[in-house]
Amino acid sequence: MARITIIDGHPDPDPDRFVHALARTYADAARVSHEVRDVEIAALDFPLLRDPAQWRNGKVPPGLEQVQRDIEWAEHLVFLYPLWLGDVPALFKGFLEQVLRPGFAIQPKEGGLFGKLLLGKSARVIVTMGMPAAGYRLYFFSHSLRSLKRNMLHFVGISPVRMTLIGSVEDADARARGLRKVGDLGRRGR
Repeated sequence: MARITIIDGHPDPDPDRFVHALARTYADAARVSHEVRDVEIAALDFPLLRDPAQWRNGKVPPGLEQVQRDIEWAEHLVFLYPLWLGDVPALFKGFLEQVLRPGFAIQPKEGGLFGKLLLGKSARVIVTMGMPAAGYRLYFFSHSLRSLKRNMLHFVGISPVRMTLIGSVEDADARARGLRKVGDLGRRGR
């Protein structure tokens, strides 16, 4: 039995969004054998950071304190979001900037280095997109995913980070395959 925190990064609260359906499918399948907590970014209220000093020295907004506890509690994190303009949605990025702060996710050291405070946690990143997933991998080299993995998740100690791309989401068959795949991942806690 694993402790899993699912972070649904779709910024639109409309429950009919495919990312929300994927998050529900993963959670329902995982709850059979695992402990699960859910975070829906669209339901949270937090400001975007506009100054590096706010990130370094400011406090996490009250609405995100529980999210940090849910991340701390988890052994495995699942991040889901739609690919927007080739990258993560701005609200999802802003969420990560607020949550992954010094003292929680990293510890500043001398010489401008940082210690990783989220060691021992694994992650699965599930991304939906309108284009075929193979096109994103082969033509765009999954650039935004690689950036998220290296510059945020590995930077704070989360490893391994596995990726699942679900492309052509306007197609009903592609959606059905994506839901089956995510359900299987949830059952296995991966």
